[in-house]
Amino acid sequence: QMMKFAWDNYKQYALGKNELRPLTKNGHIGNMFGGLRGATVVDALDTLYIMELEEEFQEAKKWVEKNFDLNVNGEASLFEVNIRYIGGLLAAYYLTGEEVFKSKALELGEKLLPAFNTPTGIPRGVINLGRQDTRSLFSPCSGMSWSWGWASAGSSILAEFGTLHLEFLHLSELSGNPVFAEKASTSQLGSLVMNIRKVLNRVEKPQGLYPNFLSPVTGNWVQHHVSIGGLGDSFYEYLIKSWLMSDKKDSEAKKMYDDALEAIEKHLVKKSAGGLTYIAEWRGGILDHKMGHLACFSGGMIALGAEHAGEERKQHYVNLAAEITNTCHESYARSDTKLGPEAFRFDAGTEAMATRLSERYYILRPEVVESYMYMWRLTHDPKYRQWGWEVVKALEKHCRVEAGFSGIRDVYTTTPTHDNMQQSFFLAETLKYLYLLFCEDDVLSLDDWVFNTEAHPLPINHTNFKA
Repeated sequence: QMMKFAWDNYKQYALGKNELRPLTKNGHIGNMFGGLRGATVVDALDTLYIMELEEEFQEAKKWVEKNFDLNVNGEASLFEVNIRYIGGLLAAYYLTGEEVFKSKALELGEKLLPAFNTPTGIPRGVINLGRQDTRSLFSPCSGMSWSWGWASAGSSILAEFGTLHLEFLHLSELSGNPVFAEKASTSQLGSLVMNIRKVLNRVEKPQGLYPNFLSPVTGNWVQHHVSIGGLGDSFYEYLIKSWLMSDKKDSEAKKMYDDALEAIEKHLVKKSAGGLTYIAEWRGGILDHKMGHLACFSGGMIALGAEHAGEERKQHYVNLAAEITNTCHESYARSDTKLGPEAFRFDAGTEAMATRLSERYYILRPEVVESYMYMWRLTHDPKYRQWGWEVVKALEKHCRVEAGFSGIRDVYTTTPTHDNMQQSFFLAETLKYLYLLFCEDDVLSLDDWVFNTEAHPLPINHTNFKA
């Protein structure tokens, strides 16, 4: 019902725009997707389909067929276009077999390739979708890409260039064009586009950790900020999921994941005075005792990885995943709205609460309920469903407005002001994970599907992976 309400209002007031502004009842375009439109349509496709909202799914499919224009100009985030548009289209294709989703995914994928035209093959973060000459993918004029202005000294961001692997392997398989897979992971020596993993394996990791900023020119770290939240998060997620998606043949990804998790546990995992386990951020060796909402995906990730650890390590990681998920639940439980803040801290006597005004907002993010879903699937402890239901009630009470759902500016007041934005990921992720939390385990079984970082399901063992 929540999904139908979110979709119906988007359709009525903002169809074709990227997101709905539910208070002013109009659409929002934003600047993340270049000239692309309909982010909410593409992000919502698979959720509508899984929930058997057939009429609404057909409305979304029709928009993709008739109105989704890829011949656009504008600066787009490689990462956001990949996870939302490519991921959403691929998932819709694999769920339905409808060719339109496959052809749009492949056409859009081609437009992302010029971002990889760097000395190292590490892609830059921004691409102009309109400046294309696909006759020569590697020529200097084949497209324009550059790095985010705010990224440290023109560097590429770990979570961005490390979150292409799942989608690009599928693009490669569907197109029969190995260039996608080469760019994601398996380029040969001498290739103009160097292998991302090869660069990461070659560069020295401080204490075994992966900093968030890497130069696409030199292949070296630009500074030593390490985070499992924003800027770093989905890089780690895609290592374990690459291994799972390969039907456990991609041993390199598994080793990189295991080694990274070992370093994270050794250097970043801490326990508060009150007994809450959290993952701190690391700035050149100095710990910042805060955890972002984005980092709360890690409970689910560690649980997913624990399933495949050696018997002696399995229970250890299940326990660690449960402790981190519990901490994230506490960040919700300790707020007046029962929704969690953008970031929470463990310092000066504060535990699992935001201490800065700028971190008190909630923008309909999915990471906490994502971990509840994984923890439920892997343990069947009923508390995870109970916690999920608390979130449903809080969303209905505080985020539902007359024409959709909106984020709120302060989770610590029971009369919050709304931010007037129904994020596309609310339909792609938050509502999907909540729905799956209450479904039987065979609905998108974890044995058959891997979710990309926008919760778009991609099939396991669909690739002819060559390790």
